[in-house]
Order: sequence, then structure tokens, then C-alpha cells
Amino acid sequence: MTSHWILGPGAIGRLLAHSLAPQANVTLIGRRPLPGQQTLTTPEGEMREHLLNTLTVDQLVSALPDTAAFVHITTKAIAAEAALGSIADVILPSTPLVLWQNGFLAQPRITQAWPGPVLCATTTEGAYLTGDTGVAHAGRGATFVGDLNHQHSGLSQALAETLTQAGLATTAVSNIRARLWQKLAVNAAINPLVALHGVRNGELSNAAYAGRVQTVVKEVAAVMQAEGIQPPTEGQGDAAWLALVWQVVANTANNKASMLQDVEALRPTERGAILRPLIESAQRHGLPCGVLQALDADLATLENRYLAASR
Repeated sequence: MTSHWILGPGAIGRLLAHSLAPQANVTLIGRRPLPGQQTLTTPEGEMREHLLNTLTVDQLVSALPDTAAFVHITTKAIAAEAALGSIADVILPSTPLVLWQNGFLAQPRITQAWPGPVLCATTTEGAYLTGDTGVAHAGRGATFVGDLNHQHSGLSQALAETLTQAGLATTAVSNIRARLWQKLAVNAAINPLVALHGVRNGELSNAAYAGRVQTVVKEVAAVMQAEGIQPPTEGQGDAAWLALVWQVVANTANNKASMLQDVEALRPTERGAILRPLIESAQRHGLPCGVLQALDADLATLENRYLAASR
């Protein structure tokens, strides 16, 4: 059986582990110990239990599990490079990495630095943690995988087939950069607002929040046009991007977005990976970005408040 190491036992990491466990050797790696008995709640409400191989980074060195065919890095974007550095000495430099980060921050840096293949994955699967032993698969979505330098199409196809067989509908693509920017656009319209207001994704369609979503999408759509990124569905401009956002909101209505999970856990958010690339692009192209800057500032204020209180 193929061996998959998953570095980062957050929501997507555990969803990936549960999905792959029936057909692959899975090792779930984190900074602190986790119970091996883990539970997945499906979108239909079914409870599935798996005994997963869970290790800390320190234990990994002494345990020496099977050589990884793939190392999936599912940490937050701000932690991805440090996480890779923590296990770099125990994996072959030719080992394929799969980056599952939001935004467009870690992917180009790791692609340039790692000597082996680096694949990037972007997904609209919805998931959130329900404690140390549980993860809820809140909504089914689509996953795309590819590499930024168009050098590993065969590897991408093989991984896509594996993930699809595991129940995560996945397509290998040659335009993963565009897909990452498309996901960035959706994240920017959803994550900051649900984090600031403490609501689940589906609530954004309510009158109290829908107008704010539209103002965010207006700025994001202009950035996408300047970057040459088209919406993944038919249509052009603000309307097409807004339709995409509402589609994801509906598909993941019961999901707690990752940024809301961070706020509830009093952790730093991924605002730098999600909002900063858009703001910097807008500034390069001379586009207005006041709404995005205000979101970034509001999130920074919120983070600073609870991080200071927790010290």
C-alpha cells in the first residue's frame, strides 16, 4: 500500500487521513500527541471511526514509519515552511510534497526551495474539528492538483486518481496557479467575514452580511482581471465571481471556515496569506482595495486583542 504522511492534523489534514486510511498507509503528524482513535462525521451525519497512526514530529524520528510516497503539508500557510523544516531530515529530498495551504504565500516559496516534486492542491471540501478526536466533513466539494512549473503532470494524475478513489473528487490540472488564485478569491470573500462575525458560511447569504460579500467580491474581481485569472465557471466580471462565491457558500453552508476556527481557538489567522496577495496585487495595478485593507485591519485588531489576552 502507498504510504502518505500528513503533516498538520487540522480539519483538512484529518479529513484527508480518514479518506485515505481504508486504502493507504497513513501517518498523521502533529506538534502534540493526539489519540489514534479518530472519528469522522460525514455530510450525511454518519459517524465513522478509524484507528490512525498519529505521531508527533519528535516521535517521527524514532518511529521511522514506511518511507512516504507523498508528504501532504496541511498546516496553515504561515507555518508550512517551518513544518517542512521540522521533518526535512527524515524524508528523502526526492519525496513529493503536496501543499494544501490557502492563499498564495507558501506555494511558490516551497516550490522553489524543495529539490523534489512539489504539487499544490486546492479544495472546496468543507471540514472543521470537533475536538481532539473528531472532524466533521461539513460539505462536499471539488479538489484540483498540479504543479506551478508544469513538470509533474503524471504525478498529479496519479494523486488525483488516489484521492478520487478515497472519496475526494479530484482533478489534475495544468493551470494550478489560476486555481489557487480562484480559491484565494473565494476565501477572501468568505473567511474574513465569517471570522469577524462568528457565523458559519451559509449565514453570509443573510441580508445582514450579503451586501458586505458583494463589496469584497467587487474589489477581488478587479484584481483577478488584472492578474489574468478567469472565473472557473462561465461568465465574466463581478457577476461570475459573485455566483462562484454564493455557490461555495451554499455547498459549505454548515461549515466553519478555517479562519473562524482560528479565531475560536485563539490562534493567528491566515489573513496574510489570503488578503495580502490581493492587496499587494491591487496596489501594483493601481486598483482600489479599501474594503480588503479594512478587512485586514479589522482581523489584525481582533487577533491582537485575543493574542495579547492569552499571553
